Amino acid sequence: MEYNSYEPRTIKVLSEEMKLSQSRYMSKVYAWMSLALAITGVVAFGVASSELLITALMTNKILFYALIFGELGLVVWLSARIQKMSYTTAMGAYLAYAVLNGATLSLIFMIYTASSIATTFFITAGTFAVMSFYGYVTKTDLTKIGKILMMLLVGLIIASLVNIFMKSPMIYWITTYVGVAIFVGLIAYDTQKIKNFFLEVNGDESQLKKIAIIGALTLYLDFINLFLFLLRLFGGGRSND
Repeated sequence: MEYNSYEPRTIKVLSEEMKLSQSRYMSKVYAWMSLALAITGVVAFGVASSELLITALMTNKILFYALIFGELGLVVWLSARIQKMSYTTAMGAYLAYAVLNGATLSLIFMIYTASSIATTFFITAGTFAVMSFYGYVTKTDLTKIGKILMMLLVGLIIASLVNIFMKSPMIYWITTYVGVAIFVGLIAYDTQKIKNFFLEVNGDESQLKKIAIIGALTLYLDFINLFLFLLRLFGGGRSND
């Protein structure tokens, strides 16, 4: 998903020192992303394991929607203000988002079996690794493909919202397969774009640290969305016992 205002420029030929610095920057992006995924997973499992918390989340609509709007607010605020806020504030907002998202994602444990969730997670991780590696090493400019994917994503969101009222199984499965395709492509596109952010800051370490966080958020969102769409395909439903 597109949650930043940076646009990559024409790919430049980098010196070995610059390539090493760029590699360290990308390592930070992946580290932040992995940390957020770990936090989200731990929080989701913890909430799902607490009868009190999961009951409150399932029965209290005000609480549920407060979490949803809290997540959206954090993403919008972090994306819009990242250049002006301090590194500590950006880090806190990012980690807070991972916690809130974990709380809302705890509901998947009420719908799918733990084994199917784990299996889908590893499928997602493998797919992410392959596509992110491709986006990192390819010399092909993925900008045009990315713009097409973003337009498709808007259509996907609209179709999904419409289907909340129509409840059409056909639309549900169409959006599922299209969603998988969109986020598989976005992983490669966003990886290349985030890699090229490095060229935009001219070695400004304070900006690089904050951009690493917004890059991690972008890939985190790609991962989570792909996981949720794949869960529709591979997730085994819980029994009613």
